Amino acid sequence: MPCRLSEEEIVTLRVLNGKGKKKTEIASVLGVSEGAVRYHLRKADRGVVRDGRAEKPFKAEGFREVILAWYEAHRGGDRPVNVQDLYEHLVEQYGYEGSYRSVLRYVRRRYPRPKMRTYRRVETPAGAQSQTDWAEYPRVDVGRGPEPLSAFIMSLSYSRMPAVIWRRGKGQLSWLESHNEAYRRLGGVAAVNRIDNVKTAIAAGAGAWGRIHPVYRAYARAVGFHIDACAPRAGNAKGKVEAKVRLSRLRINPGKGPFDGMEELQAWSDKRVARWAEKAVCPATGRSVRASWEQECRWLRSVESLPTPFDVVVTRPVYKDCMISFEGRFYPVPFRYVGQRVEVRGCADTVEIWKDGRLLRAYPRHTPERVLSDPSCYEGEATDRVLPPAPLGRMGRKLEEIRTMPVAERPLDLYAALMEVAR
Repeated sequence: MPCRLSEEEIVTLRVLNGKGKKKTEIASVLGVSEGAVRYHLRKADRGVVRDGRAEKPFKAEGFREVILAWYEAHRGGDRPVNVQDLYEHLVEQYGYEGSYRSVLRYVRRRYPRPKMRTYRRVETPAGAQSQTDWAEYPRVDVGRGPEPLSAFIMSLSYSRMPAVIWRRGKGQLSWLESHNEAYRRLGGVAAVNRIDNVKTAIAAGAGAWGRIHPVYRAYARAVGFHIDACAPRAGNAKGKVEAKVRLSRLRINPGKGPFDGMEELQAWSDKRVARWAEKAVCPATGRSVRASWEQECRWLRSVESLPTPFDVVVTRPVYKDCMISFEGRFYPVPFRYVGQRVEVRGCADTVEIWKDGRLLRAYPRHTPERVLSDPSCYEGEATDRVLPPAPLGRMGRKLEEIRTMPVAERPLDLYAALMEVAR
């Protein structure tokens, strides 16, 4: 099919032809084939001004009212209507037999494109913002043959310093572990982390109206940053990390490997990022990314105590027996917190109990025991609100002594041992 030219290009073609230019030269000027030049010159000789197809009636014309109603209901903002959805609507609801292209041409001819929405470029100050996203690599060999891997990429908006963390999955634990590793490499935490609308971060909705996942909200509160979710389909809103995703394709793409494990891949990737940062120029400062990052580190929040990643977070009341309930098990808490609510985090291997930013106790998670014990939770001075439990009597102390003995050292006749205490 001959290349379609604009009216200006057709005028140029005719003028050049009238001046005796060769058709190959005209084709070179217009960036089309010689056949396209000959086609449009023949049309001009016949007096044909427009492509004959343009004069044919559209099949979609018979559905004018339906299309108008759809257009009015779905237009808005700075994006055109989804013509594919319109086409499917016509086919399913009204038995439209034409092609998708015919509907597309009809809409383009009858309805103007929306006005172009410009956007403001903002340079953030040092320490103010990081941006986070995932990049996918479908076939990387890290010792088990080609497998899909994900690269977690966090970039500081001021210095453009990136951190790239490799993961096999993108679940909640991987999401938070990747944050920890990225913050350690970047040397601190920016005040705001701009993210895409991934399910590990935004539980429902999107952008400013999305509902932040409670686990991610608790993590952000513990680390000390604000979550800023991008509006949907707004890649320019996190252009710095999008650029680092493209960078990962060019500079730290592992290809097919092979690597001797995830640790080797991560070390290789860290070295590549460091070399890039030495050479790349930061637009905000005009110096290298590394030099700009070293300046920005002064404004980042310390990473001395990052929380252990967790995939569950809940609040629980502390009962009068100093216990809280979590995942079908009971865990003791210091008696002074009876009647209050504490935050319980389910980590990979432990259960952590927190109150007012302070870790109270940590226990192993998913134990066969349903009731865990910690006698220290019942000790201490009374408060103005709570009295400690009554101290153990002779029998209770003996029971506790026997319970804490290694099995090999426990008396064979437990009954006799306890009777001695009862006398």
